[in-house]
Amino acid sequence: MAHEASMQERLAALEEARAKVSLGGGEDKIEKQHERGRLTARERIAAFVDEGTFQETGMFATHRTTHFGMDTAVAPADGVVTGCGAVFGRPVHIASQDFTVMGGSAGETQSNKVAAMMEASVITGTPFVFINDSGGARVQEGIDSLSGYGKVFYQNVLLSGLVPQISIIAGPCAGGAAYSPALTDFIIQTRGAQMFITGPGVIKSVTGEDVTPEALGGVDAHMVKAGNIHFVAEDDEQAILIAQKLLSFLPQNNTEEPPVVDPDYIVEPDESLRDIVPVEAKKGYDVRDVIGRIVDRGDFLEVQAGYAQNLVVGFGRIVGRTVGIIANQPSVMSGVLDINSSDKGSQFIRFCNAFNIPLVTFVDVPGFMPGVAQEHGGIIRHGAKMLYAYSSASVQKITVVLRKSYGGAYLAMCSKDLGADRVFAWPTAEIAVMGADGAVNVVFRREIEAAEDKEAKRAELIQLYKDTFSTPFMAASRGLVDDIIDPADTRREIAMALEVLTNKRVTRPAKKHGLGPV
Repeated sequence: MAHEASMQERLAALEEARAKVSLGGGEDKIEKQHERGRLTARERIAAFVDEGTFQETGMFATHRTTHFGMDTAVAPADGVVTGCGAVFGRPVHIASQDFTVMGGSAGETQSNKVAAMMEASVITGTPFVFINDSGGARVQEGIDSLSGYGKVFYQNVLLSGLVPQISIIAGPCAGGAAYSPALTDFIIQTRGAQMFITGPGVIKSVTGEDVTPEALGGVDAHMVKAGNIHFVAEDDEQAILIAQKLLSFLPQNNTEEPPVVDPDYIVEPDESLRDIVPVEAKKGYDVRDVIGRIVDRGDFLEVQAGYAQNLVVGFGRIVGRTVGIIANQPSVMSGVLDINSSDKGSQFIRFCNAFNIPLVTFVDVPGFMPGVAQEHGGIIRHGAKMLYAYSSASVQKITVVLRKSYGGAYLAMCSKDLGADRVFAWPTAEIAVMGADGAVNVVFRREIEAAEDKEAKRAELIQLYKDTFSTPFMAASRGLVDDIIDPADTRREIAMALEVLTNKRVTRPAKKHGLGPV
């Protein structure tokens, strides 16, 4: 008579099976992963979630392919670890590709596991985090592999605006796999990781161009040139810390408010703010010095810090409440708005609006970038994205004009006419159609030409224009500025406005969705 295994024997067999799957592709491949300076899929999850909170799903799932030797291929967990855990006590759903298993290649089962976690994120209203480390599609599975990608992309779109989506690029992310991160809200890429649609070999054969994987798809290419990623991490550990901090600013889903974290109730006047911004309109300064004195404890998480640096965006807190900050950066290109900064700003504004994060805008902008390249590149269309994003945003919108605010860029940086709930101006604010130097050439051209001393007349008229228009008082007299404030009181004024606007309600005409510029 056959021996029937006892419960203890069955549990022992289960533990053995779990231990085997947990090794992924085996100890030798784990060692190689460590030699690359990278954590394994499971180590990344263990570092990311609160200790003891990870609940794995689909551990014993495997492929069903029989072609090209796959009938004997063993792929533990089919090359991806999926499940849920908690970060700072709040639940998240996670997928982490395992490069030790067939290079993390994505087949039908792997993609189905990832898509299932994304569906669970929607059902539970929890963020989704995808740690990418894969050589690409599993070629042996053919169309099934592509179908799996499609399922993931479709879920990315369903999750968009419902729950926050964060991608970590911790190794290779090639081919169609790169489109999933592009559909998420934030991408964190580690140094040494690469992301591209077509690799150097294909590019060489098709176009004849020589390029290294790093130059093509490394962090500098994606942050500085393409603007595809939002954060650069030195290694896996730093990428995980960035993801954790980012989540701390965000609500779980679009129906919740951002968490109130460790409020800093100090709102006493900060007289140092009076000295940061030069009175002279053409002198540069770092607007992050202003931001750091206004947010709680100077804690500001800048997004896309290396891209379109003439505009600064990121998250901070004011009296414990998360705010999204958009600010012109006078130390880079005088803070002018151009194609790239308009894209960067509008994308960030739309995210904040989707997840109920108030917007605080600091304005010091000379206008939109002039030039043939900008015009032919579509500055009208791209600049309109800022107008569209601010106008459609229904969250609390607070604007502070620090210094220059000229022309169409005055509107594009959340003016009263675009729905700003409060507009404050510092005494250094200059709100006008254009700067005085340019304006007098248009308004007083004949007077200057008729004058005996043209330079003296021009200087006189420039001062007249400045006295009339290049101050915040004209805008305040028209109700376009709510108050002209002492810079030292900026934090208190913003905090009070946020408190009053906590229960802001906006009624808009019903429609399926808008058709903004793309």
